[in-house]
Amino acid sequence: MGINKYNSEGYYDPTVYEAFSHIEKEEKAARRVYRPLVYICSPYAGDVERNVNMARLYSCFAVRNTCIPITPHLLYPQFMDDGSPAERELALFMGMVLLTKCEQVWVFGSVISSGMRAEIAKAEKKNIPVRYFTEELEEMPCAN
Repeated sequence: MGINKYNSEGYYDPTVYEAFSHIEKEEKAARRVYRPLVYICSPYAGDVERNVNMARLYSCFAVRNTCIPITPHLLYPQFMDDGSPAERELALFMGMVLLTKCEQVWVFGSVISSGMRAEIAKAEKKNIPVRYFTEELEEMPCAN
């Protein structure tokens, strides 16, 4: 709806309009918060249904912590076949490209799969900070 340039009696009131416009701009700016990209690193293979549900939980956790989660294992299996070696390799490659665009890698759980090890190694090679969390979303002070 916006701010009306006219007062309740119908007269043009630029002073009030400008003041309220300035307040509205400040409120909008305050709502915009910087949100870094974080790469969600968690198991996919094995109990896929459970692992997908956990990856969703981890992604929500990142959002609640004012981050933008990048969770390739929630995206690529939607249209790529993890059972096809060529498609799996391509999905892993694309995930690695996305990882390099992130400010941090968040590793979840006590089980580190071979794919997760590769992601952690890539992050370390690129000097991207790696943080470790339990399945209960508690940060661990150091690597497993």
